[in-house]
Amino acid sequence: MSDEAIPAAGGAVGRRGRGGAGARRAARRGGPIQQLRAIERKIGLYEVLGEEGLELIEHNAETVLEEIGIDFRDDPETLALWKDAGADVQGERVRFPRGLCRSLIATAPRQFTQYARNPERNVEIGGKHLVFAPVYGPPFVRDLDQGRRYATLEDFRNFVKLVYQIPALHHSGGTLCEPVDVPVNKRHLDMVYSHMRWSDKPFMGSVTAPERAEDTVEMARLLFGAEFVDSHCVVISLINANSPMTFDDTMLGALKAYARAGQATVVTPFILAGAMAPVTAAGVLAQTLAEAMAGMALTQLVRPGAPVVFGSFASSMSMQSGAPTFGTPEPALVLYGAAQLARRLGVPFRSGGSLCASKVPDAQAAYESAQTLLPGVLGGVNFMLHSAGWLEGGLASSYEKLILDADQLGMMQVMAGGIDLSTDGQAMDALREVGPGKHFLGCAHTQAHFQTAFYRSTVADNNSFEQWEAEGGKDAAQRANTLWKKMLAEYEAPAIDPGVDEALGAFIAKKKESMPDAFA
Repeated sequence: MSDEAIPAAGGAVGRRGRGGAGARRAARRGGPIQQLRAIERKIGLYEVLGEEGLELIEHNAETVLEEIGIDFRDDPETLALWKDAGADVQGERVRFPRGLCRSLIATAPRQFTQYARNPERNVEIGGKHLVFAPVYGPPFVRDLDQGRRYATLEDFRNFVKLVYQIPALHHSGGTLCEPVDVPVNKRHLDMVYSHMRWSDKPFMGSVTAPERAEDTVEMARLLFGAEFVDSHCVVISLINANSPMTFDDTMLGALKAYARAGQATVVTPFILAGAMAPVTAAGVLAQTLAEAMAGMALTQLVRPGAPVVFGSFASSMSMQSGAPTFGTPEPALVLYGAAQLARRLGVPFRSGGSLCASKVPDAQAAYESAQTLLPGVLGGVNFMLHSAGWLEGGLASSYEKLILDADQLGMMQVMAGGIDLSTDGQAMDALREVGPGKHFLGCAHTQAHFQTAFYRSTVADNNSFEQWEAEGGKDAAQRANTLWKKMLAEYEAPAIDPGVDEALGAFIAKKKESMPDAFA
């Protein structure tokens, strides 16, 4: 996309005449951080279901929609939309004729662009693309210095600044942590502004109340211009089903606010198998597909063509304690199957992440995260939330784990690029030059690729024991601790048009003044 495709960032700013269009474009571009482009897979997808299995799951999901139905709670407008669309509405329970939801979803795009204020940071969601986004939602943060504590707005800003600087995180995310030192009814304004001001990557909007979703859209209009927002996706937001088979009025209100504005939603059944869904993978898949189709179809009733993503978040549980477990094989099978179902439905897919139940960034955290990250890369995830920083089953955002996970994301970026079969990749000149019995260290091909041949970890230590010991004998978490502190110390904010920043500040101040503080 050309720079000119994004108008002056906010019509009011354009009227103030602050430096002209060229200056505004330069301001939007931000700082010198060299980011990796979102992944375009060049490797095949791993699939676990054949045609017969996929048809069976789809049949069962339609049976759930037709016979059992979905509850849409405390939302008369949504019930009226479904009744007008031909669904059977009895109280808050909606039952759907077979094929109704699927036919409505047909108007949603198979792939779409989410635009960032810096055009170089735009991301494609869908198709062969994979976008890594960070942890979302924890009320706590953890680092090696202060341990576990409630998150603050300063923590939130720190995470935004760190994510901005991490090349393999293509997206700024949303609720990187929940800043409890700011009133509940006002903190969304500070959080959305932080994404807009301290990063120039694409970001997620607030969903904790319909009016907060509307505030996000209004702030986006100030940042990008109202006309641009009406015809381009600049915000993506997470809408969770209240599984099993229920949507509440909060999520429905946010979903409709974003869909009306033409902005993207990720409709995700949030499932703990055995508690909120059956214990079997096939049962989870049928319920997930039914819930997701109901939510995605609603976005199209609100505004046909609104971008929407099929989300799946399914974890197993300890049958002894009831606690969620991660890195186990059953959720991976659900992910692989749900990705296939999303491709057949013709919409982008969200799942995966670097998920773990560990309380600290230790071996358990690493193993469990690897076992949830890799299936997402191999299975066909398009938008991967929680790809870095998740700890303690999603209760804590970890500074150190953000850095450790990001290192793995860089590796995934390389792996998804597949095998280079170009003339240079085949390396026949190197084989001819070296011949039998010699080594490749000094040959021209090796020298030409000396700096780029292999992935270089930012946190792994590959030195001798003696050198490692002389440098303090630090483990990976301690090295990550040093790194994130260095990143914050060296952080430089991306430039922003002063008029846009002023308009955002005025909007936030006016909204905060309009209501008393609420902490519940």
